[in-house]
Amino acid sequence: MDPAQILLAVMWVGLTLYAVLGGADFGGGFWDLLAGRSGPGMPQRRLIEHSLGPVWEANHVWLIFVLVVLWTGFPPVFAAVMSTLYIPLTLAAVGIIARGAAYAFRKSSTQLWQQRLFGGAFALSSVLTPFFLGTVAGGIASGRVPPGLAEGDLIESWINPTSLLGGVLAVGVCAYLAAVYLCDDAVRAGLPEMAEAFRRRALAAALVVGALALGGIAVLNADAPLLFAGLTGRALPLVLAGAVLGVVSLLLLRLRRYLLVRGSAVLAVATVVWGWPMAQYPYMLPPGTPYRQAAAQPVVLTTVLVVTAVGALLLIPSIVWLLIIQHRLPYEESH
Repeated sequence: MDPAQILLAVMWVGLTLYAVLGGADFGGGFWDLLAGRSGPGMPQRRLIEHSLGPVWEANHVWLIFVLVVLWTGFPPVFAAVMSTLYIPLTLAAVGIIARGAAYAFRKSSTQLWQQRLFGGAFALSSVLTPFFLGTVAGGIASGRVPPGLAEGDLIESWINPTSLLGGVLAVGVCAYLAAVYLCDDAVRAGLPEMAEAFRRRALAAALVVGALALGGIAVLNADAPLLFAGLTGRALPLVLAGAVLGVVSLLLLRLRRYLLVRGSAVLAVATVVWGWPMAQYPYMLPPGTPYRQAAAQPVVLTTVLVVTAVGALLLIPSIVWLLIIQHRLPYEESH
């Protein structure tokens, strides 16, 4: 593998981590939105807050990492994406900021109307942010981002069938991951009834995501034929692996093997995330910008890889330690 390939793979590892970790955080906000009125929904919201714990905003480091690597390692792609898709990217950034601020203010608020206001902002932004990020992915994958500054249509590049499918799928996957994680967290917190409630939601979310994926086949065939050809060709093994892992996850949910399903769900989502670049390889901006053409000078790529390796030695142990702390925190039923 040449340095550009290695850096591209490293960047996609970061995107995968953001999908399976940050995605679950967004999904927690999705279930917070559907938890119901303040009284009956409070136990679910407390469990969600406990599960988000100390890592509720730390997972955005993976998104920052992906953007920095894209900017330094593949600057023409960064420029094209940011200038053509700046509307959904700006909306996603606003959603991330609003979500973080609302979450912090809700935890410190003492009056019910304030908790409702900030809770609504937190939950709504948790749904809209992954939707807009999904539309960005759909715009790139469907070939609607040409090289150059703002060369693509500023509206059609993210409001199109493939982008809308990507946005809805992103929300569904986030909801599914969160429900799966919350099943395990509820059991460890000694809340079997809550685990059952989230098990039903995880099953429902999995079925909805599966139905969307099947329906999306026709959408991609009509709207993004090159992506469809890649998914049914080079990336087909990953697509099939994702489908098998999805079925395995459903079976594990029915058997209430929550720790195992946590792993199978992560693997299923990871196969989907990696199926995208495999389907459009070697193009970063299909149909005509291969990664070698978009890559920076070799000395820049090598420097970024060295800095990334050094940073990983500091960052990854810290994130792992945060996750360990989160799992060890005792669950408190009242604030």
